[in-house]
Amino acid sequence: MISAREVKKSYGDLKVLKGVNLEIKKGEVVSIVGDSGAGKTTLLQILGTLDRADKGSLTINGQNTVGLSGKKLAAFRNEHIGFIFQFHHLLPEFTALENICIAGFISGMNKNNAEKRAIELLRRLGLEKRASHKPNELSGGEQQRVAVARAMMNKPSVILADEPSGNLDSKNAKALHDLFFELRDELGQTFVIVTHNLELAKMADRVLTMVDGKFQE
Repeated sequence: MISAREVKKSYGDLKVLKGVNLEIKKGEVVSIVGDSGAGKTTLLQILGTLDRADKGSLTINGQNTVGLSGKKLAAFRNEHIGFIFQFHHLLPEFTALENICIAGFISGMNKNNAEKRAIELLRRLGLEKRASHKPNELSGGEQQRVAVARAMMNKPSVILADEPSGNLDSKNAKALHDLFFELRDELGQTFVIVTHNLELAKMADRVLTMVDGKFQE
């Protein structure tokens, strides 16, 4: 599903990633842990094609992303990669349903199909009755589940999550963690999760520890 080879990234004189190698299989849940500044988020941004490595290769679902640029890279990202962030990043002026549909509209889905898919996801995540509510009318746990639904809208090959439970209380964090594994078991969804939450990390199929820009052996 994901193959990264000798990925390196620097910002000026600061070497952030120093030759990262990573292999992730379809349906695998992998957590990445490490101290702040170790390079976890930078790696996640490169895996998500939001940033480019200075050196190295990255293949996602059989596609070498290094050769893609501009519209082709954006289209690939929209089709194959879902993102979940700590602070949800829901648009406040739109309802839960509309926030989820936006990802479908970007991929060219028509309104009827987008709404049908979004409602299916809301129902699966226990939020069907909250479809018409705006983010400020939802709890933190509900907002994050809407963000999960948005990430899944286009049936991505992989979902990348950056501190997904970092802004949730322990009860909602556990519910979110359980949800990831339910989605993996039911749908074969692949997850790569950067987290400081050791409880979540230990639930994963594999825990990778990043130290000073590389994975610790």
